[in-house]
Amino acid sequence: MREIKADDVKKAVELLCIKANYNLPDDVLNTLKEKIREEVSETGIEILTSIIENAEIAKAKEMPICQDTGIAVIFVEVGQDVHIVDGTLKDAIQNGVKEGYLNGYLRKSIVMDPFVRINTNDNTPPIVHYDIVDGDKLKITVAPKGAGSENMSALKMMKPSDGIEGVKKFIIDTVEASGPNACPPLVVGVGIGGNFEYAPLLAKKALLRPIDQRSSDSDVRALEEELLLKINGLGIGPQGLGGRITALAVNIEKYPTHIAMLPVAVNISCHVTRHATAIL
Repeated sequence: MREIKADDVKKAVELLCIKANYNLPDDVLNTLKEKIREEVSETGIEILTSIIENAEIAKAKEMPICQDTGIAVIFVEVGQDVHIVDGTLKDAIQNGVKEGYLNGYLRKSIVMDPFVRINTNDNTPPIVHYDIVDGDKLKITVAPKGAGSENMSALKMMKPSDGIEGVKKFIIDTVEASGPNACPPLVVGVGIGGNFEYAPLLAKKALLRPIDQRSSDSDVRALEEELLLKINGLGIGPQGLGGRITALAVNIEKYPTHIAMLPVAVNISCHVTRHATAIL
């Protein structure tokens, strides 16, 4: 059994919170630079240029890419041969988020009660998803998620008879309804299958896959490409001011489901689709 100190986990999470908020992943930045050549709207080109400049300035000056530094969503893959010592994994992650948001001068956006709405002042608690995997490593991914795009996400418990055409319509309708509110160009994460709670998690995980990497499933890959084409045909454009580039990518993950269900979740992410990963 390999031992990992809780303090090492805390320090890793702290750095990941800062790194994720200061740096746009290369796949997103490179896709923005590619897509600007496809944009025909002068306003759209100007906006995409500003988005790229903003990301480069944030990285160079070590400051947040966006004022909304989000709720800290954390994915942890725990090797079954790992043992956390000198503290608990839960506390280490919680304290890492606290230190990251304080020391990185990141906006604290979490309220302790959905009705009372008093700020916790340290951006805790995070949302943490644990997976037990083989091996003796700990893989931690921090994916800050802002409210503008998260609010435009949706889940629909469809019937199997709705079929693939019903699924396509729901995804496109969800993106169209988001309009400018989700800060396009978007990355659209889609989860199909599972059940009421698992489809949204699949959609969230879909946002972690590099957007220049299509699904290994040929049918899903074709669906991703078809949906991206149709979404970019909506004319919403960068920041909702018209144009061809409404989305940078559609990432779909699927999972087995019940014979009487067809759950579909759409997790919309803005052009600041952030995440950073460390392996201990």
